[in-house]
Formats: sequence, C-alpha cells, structure tokens
Amino acid sequence: MFHIVLLEPEIPQNTGNISRTCAALGARLHLIKPLGFSLDDRFLKRAGLDYWPLVDVRVHYNLDDFYLSLGSPAPDQTRESLFYLTARAEKTYADVEFPKEVFFVFGRESTGLPAGLLDANPGRCIRIPMRKGIRSLNLSNAAAIIAYEYARRKNFQMTY
Repeated sequence: MFHIVLLEPEIPQNTGNISRTCAALGARLHLIKPLGFSLDDRFLKRAGLDYWPLVDVRVHYNLDDFYLSLGSPAPDQTRESLFYLTARAEKTYADVEFPKEVFFVFGRESTGLPAGLLDANPGRCIRIPMRKGIRSLNLSNAAAIIAYEYARRKNFQMTY
C-alpha cells in the first residue's frame, strides 16, 4: 500500500484528479485540513468522476492529527516511510529506495510544504527533476508522476 498525503490542498480539481490516480493504483488518499474547498464541492466531484467510491480517503484535522494516525506524536525524522515532495530538495525520487509502505506528502498548491517541516526532515525530502527556472509542476501531475513511479518499481502489483 502506498499513500498520497495532501497538506492543506486548495484547488478541488487537483484533489479530484489525484483521487482518480489513487483509485487507479489502489493508493490511500490523506487530506489534511484546512482544505480550500468542501468535500461536497462540485468541481472536486466532477474531477474525480465516479471514482470516489473506489478511493480510501482519510481526512485529518491537522498535521499533528495525521502523525498521530501513524502512531507518532510528531514528525519522526527516522520514519523511513515518509517522503516530502519539494522542488527545493537535493535528491530526486530516482535517488531513493522506497519501502513497501510509503507516504508521499505534498504541500499546498500556492506555497508547497512549510519550510519548518522541510528543515526538520532534510533526509526525507525529494523532488521531481525539472529544467532550471521552472518553479513547480501542477500538484495533480506531480502526484501522478510519483505514484506511477512507485507502482512501476513495485511491478504494478497493486493494480491487479
């Protein structure tokens, strides 16, 4: 099992698109509040189409609540299953081995992950390679790239 974690997502269409990726690959989707939309939002539903019943969605009140759901009261720098996606990371996703269960944590569309969180977990930060001068990819595109790379490395076992 792998997990896509969205910290304070702002755009319902991105979350809807990510839900479709999660449905396609069998990933669990974690949404960490505050959300920039309602889960009843018509744009969210439209982007996710009829895949919502196929997605295991977990909603967390805040980042601490998410960590508590993992059995840890705070971000544990040694927790090998957490990877934080940021354009500011030194390592790319190709530079790391992923454990059997993994959590890919993405930040807000407008600001990314908080600097304090990244600073506290430098060894867990990874990026998607891009040309210089490109600030970032669309959140749903980035999540799809990482999700399918993980699935490819696991021989797409979760799709069958």
